[in-house]
Amino acid sequence: MTTSHAFAICAYGQSPYLRECIESTLNQQDDDGHPVKSEVFIATATPSAWLDGMASDYGLAVIVNDGEHGIGQDWNFAYLQASADYVTITHQDDIYCPGYASAAISALSQASSSLIFFSDYGELRAGKRVDENKLLNTKRRLLAPLKDGKNADSIPRRRRVLSLGSPICCPSVTFNRRNCPNPPFEVTMKCSLDWDTWEHLSRLEGGFYYSSNILMYHRIHEDSATSSYIEDNTRASEDLELFRRFWPKPIAKLISRAYSSSEKSNDV
Repeated sequence: MTTSHAFAICAYGQSPYLRECIESTLNQQDDDGHPVKSEVFIATATPSAWLDGMASDYGLAVIVNDGEHGIGQDWNFAYLQASADYVTITHQDDIYCPGYASAAISALSQASSSLIFFSDYGELRAGKRVDENKLLNTKRRLLAPLKDGKNADSIPRRRRVLSLGSPICCPSVTFNRRNCPNPPFEVTMKCSLDWDTWEHLSRLEGGFYYSSNILMYHRIHEDSATSSYIEDNTRASEDLELFRRFWPKPIAKLISRAYSSSEKSNDV
């Protein structure tokens, strides 16, 4: 299938949420309710008969990463398997609203210099959709300068947005492969590698298009990698390193301490 957009689903183990994730990527439509077909496949570093069976139910390919492993390495591997110009690195526990792909394709195709599209998002907690809480509302305030395409090409504006934390939800992002580094993810960090990647991309000419519509839901649960890294303090040290790219060391430490309290929102 030749399409302009791909969902590259990164899977490992036996996630009870994977089926819901797959179905959300296959049930995309435009504003008029017409189907939007994306290239959809599963990328994994932990192949299994269970995963093959799940993929077979939906006619999807399973592509195995036999090379270097790690979160960033696995995301980059998945990215490189897509043939489409626009690629969404999909996390196995998350779901996409029906209009996500259409919005991403429309935004990225409007500007030849576009880098990434990303949307507002909600959370999935104990099986329920949460559209508003303290953390989500804070991120929306941080992203306001970029709302719905405003200042998309402004390097100072997007760096200012990123200087106070990482309000961009990684699975809400679609990359324009024509303009982004190939592969795009920085891999030196374990937990804050997405923020690290946005920081590097923010230095490049090209657009960051932010849709203020909630177009996907990110699942919060105790087995997530983010939750474990918060527990062992990895995230705090990486976040401080990132704040120091924007601020003098004393100010970076103050901001980092305040920012770390928001990580409690990842508790289930």
